[in-house]
Amino acid sequence: MPGPTADQIAIVKATVPVLKEHGETITKVFYHNLIGENPVLRNVFSKTSQDTLRQPRALANAVLAYATYIDDLPKLAAAVERIAHKHVSLQVSPEQYDIVGQYLIQAIGQVLGDAATPPIVDAWTAAYGALAAVFIGREGQMYKANAADGWVGWRKFRVARRVAESSLVTSFYLTPTDGNSLPKFLPGQYVSLQIHVPQLGYLQSRQYSLSDAPRDAAEYYRISVKRDEGEKPELPGIISNLLHGEYAVGSEVELSHPQGEFFVDPTDKSKEGVPAVLISVGVGATPLMGILSSLVPQEGISNVPVKRPISWIHSSRSRATLPFGEAVRQICRENDNVSAHVFLRNVGPDDKHGLDYEFGQERMDLGKLDKEKDLHLGDLRTEYFICGPEAFMVEVRRVLVGMGVSKDRVRLELFATGDVPTQ
Repeated sequence: MPGPTADQIAIVKATVPVLKEHGETITKVFYHNLIGENPVLRNVFSKTSQDTLRQPRALANAVLAYATYIDDLPKLAAAVERIAHKHVSLQVSPEQYDIVGQYLIQAIGQVLGDAATPPIVDAWTAAYGALAAVFIGREGQMYKANAADGWVGWRKFRVARRVAESSLVTSFYLTPTDGNSLPKFLPGQYVSLQIHVPQLGYLQSRQYSLSDAPRDAAEYYRISVKRDEGEKPELPGIISNLLHGEYAVGSEVELSHPQGEFFVDPTDKSKEGVPAVLISVGVGATPLMGILSSLVPQEGISNVPVKRPISWIHSSRSRATLPFGEAVRQICRENDNVSAHVFLRNVGPDDKHGLDYEFGQERMDLGKLDKEKDLHLGDLRTEYFICGPEAFMVEVRRVLVGMGVSKDRVRLELFATGDVPTQ
């Protein structure tokens, strides 16, 4: 399919003001029609993201970004990569792009009415086709790489072990029921986990970071799941609560091949001596725990990581909700290149300063840390990996940039539908 003409690109760009005003209404109508008339797609889309309107909002922002930069697509490269990884983790097929395109154009016409003139509809049809081709091409490369690992589609796993990491977070050790080997992943990546939800009557999938280092001849993957209270009290996390409450040892789930563009390569020789600063709050520690574990020598890992100065900076509501506390302390004891700095918002009478936490009765404040020993601001190669709620990550990035860190050295991982604001 040919891409949009110059005139059509101009038309799409001219619709930016309309999309700013009506974009979310269009995407709400789109999802209502798409899922209502194709109920099998309920297995693909997160019901929680639909109920909280995060999914329509995210799509509206993505459509607006595409219209804005349709003549400068390299600016969207990072977003395309992130979305492509998510699509592959959910097993989105090329054929589904045709269905989505049909309902998106239909929703534009339904919301805009007579304002959706034939030239506008034709321009957006061509523009969508070009974008779909980009995604299909990139996702095809990922599916091919996964097939080379011998893993195509959803794969059955069994819960082999459960370990409570905190009062809210439990680690699930998952082994494949087929007994075959597991491919290595890149530290920081995630898997999609799929289960049947009895109260809904259909499948739901969620992405969970792999919270351990990739091991040689691995027999399991580990995910660490927070029992999610939800953005609203009436909308608690469907999958996380089912896993915590009903998935005992021996229970079966399905996983897709590890994906994700938020990662490090622990054996990359060019990173020798380059500081890595890992900053998280709450369950945001999970991908960073995978990264931290991979950056230090570990039993069962033959490829020795390059040695880098590492700072682990974490904020937790209390010691009871602090995940991986002892594991991080053990890594610090065994590796002189690793330091840990924990902020506890609520300090209990049995909490030990200097052991359980460094800063108490306060939220994370990077200004309290040593600019060189802890944040490594003087080294212009330092990389910063941040995970937590969107507002937290954006604020930490703002603080780091204010301290002189270039934005391209700050990486963010969002545990939600959509993307992190670039500003």
